[in-house]
Amino acid sequence: MGYLTQAASLPDRPPQPVLNRDWRWQAALVAVLVAWLYASILFHLGKQWSNDANFSHGFFVPLFSLFVLWQDRRTLLSRPRVPSSWGLLIILFALSVLVVGVLGAELFLSRISLLLLIAGLVIFFGGRPMFRALLFPWAFLVLMIPLPAIVFSQVTLPLQMLASKLAALILPWLGVPVFREGNIINLPAMPLEVAEACSGIRSLLSLMTLAIIYGYLAETRMWLRMALVLASIPIAVVANSLRIVGTGVLVQYADPDKAEGFFHIFSGWLVFLVSLGMLFLLHRLIEIGRKKPEARS
Repeated sequence: MGYLTQAASLPDRPPQPVLNRDWRWQAALVAVLVAWLYASILFHLGKQWSNDANFSHGFFVPLFSLFVLWQDRRTLLSRPRVPSSWGLLIILFALSVLVVGVLGAELFLSRISLLLLIAGLVIFFGGRPMFRALLFPWAFLVLMIPLPAIVFSQVTLPLQMLASKLAALILPWLGVPVFREGNIINLPAMPLEVAEACSGIRSLLSLMTLAIIYGYLAETRMWLRMALVLASIPIAVVANSLRIVGTGVLVQYADPDKAEGFFHIFSGWLVFLVSLGMLFLLHRLIEIGRKKPEARS
């Protein structure tokens, strides 16, 4: 019996799943397949970023997501992978959305299907805990997808009207009489139209994107990150209204022709920089306000 016990060999260690051994190769293969499947969609997306100034911030969105992944790479690689079959359902749903988007010539659906596919692949190969760890860089990618035309028009029109109303309220304080008709501000020198390009949607989308990036890099408290993002909305609206006010003052007291061309472009960049400064100042004021009670106690 003892001889048999010694001669008996221990059972072989069960082979490790292929996913655990070769997951990097599988990830590379899947990335190639996804790139091939979405090559045309990604090309036209990049083309829209280049041609449409309202969504030029899209170039920075995937770069920042990759930066977050690279920053957390050691933590992510050390996480156990628990593949889940739920990911397969999400993958099938994402491909269905892609088919509907392509057949219906709906760019937004075709582009959003890429994010759904990424979520499904992460859950299928890495599990739901892995997806939770990647939730922020994945969700941030939504900002790279331009809004559908119908949604974009529904947002820009109220912004145009709001910017016109604010400018019409401020200009009389500076000695410029105005008469507003919708989005047209009639000045003594000439009428000033607040067009769609002057609605502030461009600075609003860009400032919200940068507010998320700034909050992630400069803050660890979630409530303060959310406060900065929400504050970027009124900051962008007020800053754009001040830009229109500056244009109105220039038209009334200087040369109306200077309101176009270089000044129009320069004022856009200047107002955006002022918006960033206001966002940073708000953050500092919140920090100072929180430190004062701590110092008293």
